[in-house]
Amino acid sequence: VQLQASGGGLVQAGGSLRLSCAASGRTLSTASVGWFRRSPGKDREFVAARRWNGANTLYADSVKGRFSFSRDDTGNTVYLQMNSLVPEDTAVYYCAATSAYGNVGSWEGRYSYWGQGTLVTVSS
Repeated sequence: VQLQASGGGLVQAGGSLRLSCAASGRTLSTASVGWFRRSPGKDREFVAARRWNGANTLYADSVKGRFSFSRDDTGNTVYLQMNSLVPEDTAVYYCAATSAYGNVGSWEGRYSYWGQGTLVTVSS
C-alpha cells in the first residue's frame, strides 16, 4: 500500500485547509486511516482516525469540532478538512493506514502504512 499525503501550505490563523491522503496498491476498504502531526520540537501526535468506510471516527481533543473527515466517491482518497486553524496547528501532517480490519485508534503502532508528510504552517 502506498499513501500520498498532500494539501499542506501556509494559511493565516482562522483559515482553512484540506489535506488529502490518496491510497494505491490495494483496497483499504476494511482498514482504518489516521492522521498524525509533528510540530517543531515535539513528538508526533495523534490528530484523527476513522475506518476507511467512514465509521468509528476519533478526533484528538485539540482538533475536535474544527477538523473533519470526508472521502471521495471513488473511495481511494480521504480528506481531512481543517477549519479555524491556529498557530498551534503548525506541523508536518502524516496520513497512515492499518492493515486489513485494523481498528481505529490513536496509537502509532497500530498503523502499518505511512505517507510522506505535508507541511501545514499557520501564521498569527
